[in-house]
Amino acid sequence: MSNQVLVAISRDPLSEKLIFSLKDQALQHGVSLHSIGGQVSNGAYFSERFESNAHIETAQREQLRALTARFNADLCFLKPDLVPQDIRVLAMDMDSTLINIECIDEIADFTGKKSAVAEITEATMRGEIKDFQESLRKRVALLEGVHADALESVYRERLRPNPGAAELLAGAHERGIYTLLVSGGFTFFTEKLRQQLGFKQTQANTLEIIDGKLTGRVLGDIVDGAAKAAHLDAACARLGCTKANSITMGDGANDLIMMNGSGISIAYQAKPVVKEKADAAFDRVGLDAALLLIS
Repeated sequence: MSNQVLVAISRDPLSEKLIFSLKDQALQHGVSLHSIGGQVSNGAYFSERFESNAHIETAQREQLRALTARFNADLCFLKPDLVPQDIRVLAMDMDSTLINIECIDEIADFTGKKSAVAEITEATMRGEIKDFQESLRKRVALLEGVHADALESVYRERLRPNPGAAELLAGAHERGIYTLLVSGGFTFFTEKLRQQLGFKQTQANTLEIIDGKLTGRVLGDIVDGAAKAAHLDAACARLGCTKANSITMGDGANDLIMMNGSGISIAYQAKPVVKEKADAAFDRVGLDAALLLIS
């Protein structure tokens, strides 16, 4: 098996002190790192790759990430057998990953129930509420009576793609990568983002609207964590590849099934439970930094 590759990424040049400290910290765990190819820049970020002589355990990874963070950089741990050029699919979550908000929380603001809905959302994303479907039904029920125009207001006034979103999608499409947006949120927003950013496929939940108002119900099957993973598997099968040929991005516990077993899993501004399990944790760089991992 090949040695594990680490990638440090920052918006600023990586200092010699960071590189020395990273290697020194690894040595304290009995792991030696050596640079591969030196520091490179793509115009937006600076990165440097390191090869380790041993597998780095979860606790050690967290310590190395914390050290790297002190130098305003993010650290990624790539799988030993990863071939970046074999990545065929990009699958990502929407709320708080692709975009800056949780749409359901903002819709709830129009009923004065944002804090109640947001509390359930946060607990679900942290993994404290295990049943995503039940969580979503409870939150959507609190939206009963909201005028459908509120959805457009949320999209126009509050929703913004996170930094690097457009660049990530453009770069993925240039590489011939199939792009999939899988969301536990709502089709109203995923469809607009498909048109705006060019996703090849989107999957989300449909809010029931009668007489111009939300009924507090969801139509059809709910897209939960298992459904996200199933949509990714189906996309890979259509392309004649496997999940190992995908790069996945998410921020909450309901993204973990989709992310598990993918070629590269990226936790973006994510909850601790997601960062712990993901190959990469982006807290300081934009979404488009993912392109550096498949170059």
